[in-house]
Amino acid sequence: MHLLIPFASVLSDGGQHTLRTLNLPNLDALLARMIPAETDRGDAHTLSPPHERALARAIGLAGADGELPWAAQAAADDGLDPGDLAWGLVTPAHWAAGADGVHVVDPQALALDEAESRELFDALHEPFESAGWLLAWGAPLRWYAAHESLAELPTASLDRVVGRDVDAWIARDDARMRALRRLQNEVQMLLHAHPVNAAREARGALAVNSFWLSSCGVRQPVERPAALRVDERLRAPALAEDWPAWRAAWQALDAGALREALALLDAGRDLALTLCGERTALRLEPRPYTWWSRLSRRARAGAAGELLETL
Repeated sequence: MHLLIPFASVLSDGGQHTLRTLNLPNLDALLARMIPAETDRGDAHTLSPPHERALARAIGLAGADGELPWAAQAAADDGLDPGDLAWGLVTPAHWAAGADGVHVVDPQALALDEAESRELFDALHEPFESAGWLLAWGAPLRWYAAHESLAELPTASLDRVVGRDVDAWIARDDARMRALRRLQNEVQMLLHAHPVNAAREARGALAVNSFWLSSCGVRQPVERPAALRVDERLRAPALAEDWPAWRAAWQALDAGALREALALLDAGRDLALTLCGERTALRLEPRPYTWWSRLSRRARAGAAGELLETL
């Protein structure tokens, strides 16, 4: 197993406090018997978060910061033929205005069904295609756009933007991004008056009033190791800053996948563990088996929290 855990650590005060109070006995035990094999250090302002960079390395996807072409790969997974075009992921979204700027609500909170998604998607054809873009529908929350400007276009991952001021994640010195903002403004006006949104607001649901573009580029050949397992249960509570739910998700992860990983280690099976925070991704592998490692592998309570705070 190669277990990759996104949002294993967060930088907010509430999240850091929660980390210091977590009880993760299986992760403590794993850390006593594993050593760092690879560390990808960054900061909280990279366009591609650590878990996306770690996953890209694991499957052989290459690209500079903000240029990992996940969209083309996801389009292929959705049954589309990306060909040799440069694709971007167009995520239908709700942008909310607040005292600290405009932020993107986690799209999962939209609970957008296929019928609504397709109707809204169809309404976007005219502005996109009149600007020379090609559109394709993949799933309720996965729309795709192809355009020559998307080749090597750095964009912020949706996981960086949710709950944060969008202006901080949009490059203003790039003519391609300025053109995208004009298109975005046109789409926002169109969506504002759309009957689907009127019906959603009437029943108390969030309107789909914009979109976020990310993961741009041309499809690359990748290889997905059979042993790779990505556990995303920490993502939603971390983005929502729901720390009781995040704590509960961590405890379930420790009692489930991490307990399974420890059993694999006990059985002498191959194991890798990648823990990803907002700045750093740390890959751990078993210590070489020596008499000293056997003596020094006693688990220490609290070791997990101390390590996670550094990510």
